[in-house]
Amino acid sequence: MQVRVRQKGKKVRYVIDRMTMLDVPRVVEIERLAYPSTWPPSAYRKELQDNRWAHYVVLRDKQIADERVATVQEADKPRRNRLFPLSLLPSRPVAAVPSSDLASIIGFAGLWLMVDEAHVTTIAMHPDFRRLGLGELLLVSLIDISYEIGAKWVTLEVRVSNYTAQNLYRKYGFREEGLRHRYYSDNNEDALIMWTEEIHAPSYKEKFQELKTALLKKLETQ
Repeated sequence: MQVRVRQKGKKVRYVIDRMTMLDVPRVVEIERLAYPSTWPPSAYRKELQDNRWAHYVVLRDKQIADERVATVQEADKPRRNRLFPLSLLPSRPVAAVPSSDLASIIGFAGLWLMVDEAHVTTIAMHPDFRRLGLGELLLVSLIDISYEIGAKWVTLEVRVSNYTAQNLYRKYGFREEGLRHRYYSDNNEDALIMWTEEIHAPSYKEKFQELKTALLKKLETQ
């Protein structure tokens, strides 16, 4: 599953890819910036290697990757020296820039498929990229995955104090269905349990596609 958001000039900026083992260090870094309590790196590796029902994605900002490539290329240009011909100057190898650039990862998300229910386990954005609609893009990607893997409903937990996230979830048809007391270990805060209606219902699919189309158009103009 891959989502590409093109901007003016048809250049791709935001890309959502499946999370790989190489992405885990950056994922853990972002989670530490986003949340007071985090999973250890080993937990993500176990999810990716051993949990066949787990589905995790990362959000990349290709502009960051392009800027890093340009910086490396600029730093690697030979400096002219009037005292020595260029052929006698020591040569430096070109710095390798991995195609999966960790610095370009700015968010991630995941879910578990449990029978016919998609349980959202996490959505996290780097603090510098919040309020741009990118967390919403991650949520849309998880709902897309839910369709792909045959889920009928999507469910999640959210802190009772996180009104911003709750409003986003309600926008995508999540409703409050219960409460988990003292769910969060860092401060014993309660969690709201939220569920969508059956996502294959024509009314839900139509609304979801409308919201997704509007979001992609918004991101294309940034």
